[in-house]
Amino acid sequence: MLLIRNARRYAPEYIGVGDILIGGGRILSLQSGIEPGHGVPCRVIAAEGQLAVPGFVDSLAHISGGGGEGGFASRTIALLPSQAFAAGVTTMMGALGTDDVTRSHADLLASARALNAHGLSVYALTGSYRVPVRTLTGSVRDDLVLIPDFIGVGELAIADHRGSQPSVEELARIASDARVGGLLAGKGGVVLVHVGDAADGLDSIDLASQRYPVPMRQWHPTHINRQRALLLQGIDWARRGGSVDLTTSTTPECIASGEVPAAQALAELLAAGVAIERISMSSDGQASLPNFDAHGTLLSMGVASLSSLSEAMFDAVRHHGVPFESALRAITASPAGIWGLKRKGVLSAGADADVVLLDPDTLMPLTTIARGRLQTPIL
Repeated sequence: MLLIRNARRYAPEYIGVGDILIGGGRILSLQSGIEPGHGVPCRVIAAEGQLAVPGFVDSLAHISGGGGEGGFASRTIALLPSQAFAAGVTTMMGALGTDDVTRSHADLLASARALNAHGLSVYALTGSYRVPVRTLTGSVRDDLVLIPDFIGVGELAIADHRGSQPSVEELARIASDARVGGLLAGKGGVVLVHVGDAADGLDSIDLASQRYPVPMRQWHPTHINRQRALLLQGIDWARRGGSVDLTTSTTPECIASGEVPAAQALAELLAAGVAIERISMSSDGQASLPNFDAHGTLLSMGVASLSSLSEAMFDAVRHHGVPFESALRAITASPAGIWGLKRKGVLSAGADADVVLLDPDTLMPLTTIARGRLQTPIL
């Protein structure tokens, strides 16, 4: 067992200074002055002054590697467990992106299971940018029903020159299959939608939910902060009942070309009256960060980092006036709720024992506990 003593606890709402008792991979108690029973082995972590928060939930990471838009040499490597723990990320959704030729769902599934073996909680998304959708079994519905690791679909690309330019009808069919597969398997069946910088933005999924009985919440569009016009469209979408995801990884070139930093976008969404429960932030970890010119020619490329989550949270709080609890919720309870992960993103008795201790000044992770296992403290 583990006992965290005298931490400032956020569940993600503030619940005061006190202890957290962990055993069997779950949170057992959130009381003050907890004393383990006589003879019970228990490791004590002194956390005076530190912030104890839920482990971060990342809605999009390319766990088996991403990239490739600049040729084979631009492929990024698979995610290492140490990268996630250093970033305070304990739960993530792994997805394919542009490359579903040299990257496969079998490899994605193997990567998820390897990371799970190290103590993380990693789920997989079937599909990729391409439509018709490529899956492991040949069917979105079958993947969700028959394979426990798959909980949704993504990244499905719209409004992007790298996508398959799917029709509204094709999108509705994919979302319907995801919904039914999720219902049959007791999963969310959410479709993570990669939104590019084309002018139509969210139009296609908006039309799919208007013309067909596909709930807006079946979609979770990401990269909403890639440009001002798309962010404004995302505000309207979320006000009407949808959810949105902000990408925290970026480059100076992306900002110069009009991307709104995730921290600033979060502040604007909240100021516009969007409920924090409908907003998540994700890292796009291990993805390539390509910079294309107006003709679609690749100019430069970076690699997305999971650490951008805590950096965006700090920036939102310290520079954009977002309350800490709201910024924290955007990378914990909100994404967990959107994906239907009931034991993730919260500090409560019975929840999974995913806890991160933060430096109160920098909000950077100091220690990560994933499914009750203490990882190496970060120096």
